Amino acid sequence: MLAALYTAGPAPAAVAATGYKFDFGNGAVQAGYTGVRAEDAYSAARGYGFNTPANMRNVSASGSGVGSDAVQFVTFGTKSTNTFNVDLPNGLYKVKVMLGNTSRSSVAAEGVYQIINMTGDNAVDEFQIPVTDGQLNLLVTEGKAGAAFTLSALEITQLSTNPTTHPTIYIGGDSTVANYYPLDSSVQGGWGQMLQQYVNPSSFIVRNMASGGQIARGFLNDGQMEAILKYIKPGDLFIVQLGINDTNSKNTTTEAQFKEYMRDMIRQAKAKGATAVLSTPQGRATDFNSAGVHNAQGRWYRAATVALASEENVPLIDLNVISSAYFTSIGPAATLALYMDGDSLHPNRAGAIQLARLVSEELKRQGLTP
Repeated sequence: MLAALYTAGPAPAAVAATGYKFDFGNGAVQAGYTGVRAEDAYSAARGYGFNTPANMRNVSASGSGVGSDAVQFVTFGTKSTNTFNVDLPNGLYKVKVMLGNTSRSSVAAEGVYQIINMTGDNAVDEFQIPVTDGQLNLLVTEGKAGAAFTLSALEITQLSTNPTTHPTIYIGGDSTVANYYPLDSSVQGGWGQMLQQYVNPSSFIVRNMASGGQIARGFLNDGQMEAILKYIKPGDLFIVQLGINDTNSKNTTTEAQFKEYMRDMIRQAKAKGATAVLSTPQGRATDFNSAGVHNAQGRWYRAATVALASEENVPLIDLNVISSAYFTSIGPAATLALYMDGDSLHPNRAGAIQLARLVSEELKRQGLTP
């Protein structure tokens, strides 16, 4: 973890080229970290700092160590110039973030989303990013209107001098697919959160860009698809599963409109040389008939997704049907136990793990992953 390269002590100091650990806020600085206060402006001599420190605030946080304080981004948005800048040699980096106190925040870098909707105080997540212009520009931005967007700690580790991302499975979807925090112990889960445990990271890393409440139009137009298109490349996969929220009348999306939004996304991914994959959502836990057979084929604009896969000649993971076969095999009571209490739509952690297993098996069956 490049520990020998990290700068310790409370005073801001120049840091080494390939390993960085930053502790944000005006409290005590954790040993092994470089302290950064809201007022610390970027300087080329130091190699890091805030681009517009007047738009930053020092705030407290409820964690311990590096999580006991934070900085708050007063202005935000993926295109905001209110960023934390770090000079880096070009290459591929792993970036690990710890938020301060926040109900829901997203992380952006290089003008696009990197992590969607981190929730809970001191939430932790990480991502890989290529740096090609000698500097990383990162900020914490809105996941929920009115929330505070805070950052407690940041770790940057160089993975390679080659600024090319590893083969990646990018995922688009809604709350049944999304990440929940803490990632390793959340009560609720999405299958995109769990997929990496079934995929060898030497073959693919997983980047889950799904978010709760998402519809096809929103994923296409509100920044998530933009982030994927910035990095996706030949050899990567793009799996998109939507439709649950599109069928809600408040979103005013007809099945024909849904189909065309989905078509636009898969065509854009294919134009980048990636393999686009369509997935249908699983049904509700209660979609059993009197004979104990689970069937949800009439839900969530499934017919449009199946037809689109055929029209665009892209692989289909018919999770709706695959999961129904699994639910039928284990029965109604065991199926209900895979969902959140009192909720027949959202899988709990155990349910998300089973759905991820089913997705991974289908990816392998179709030769999309080793």
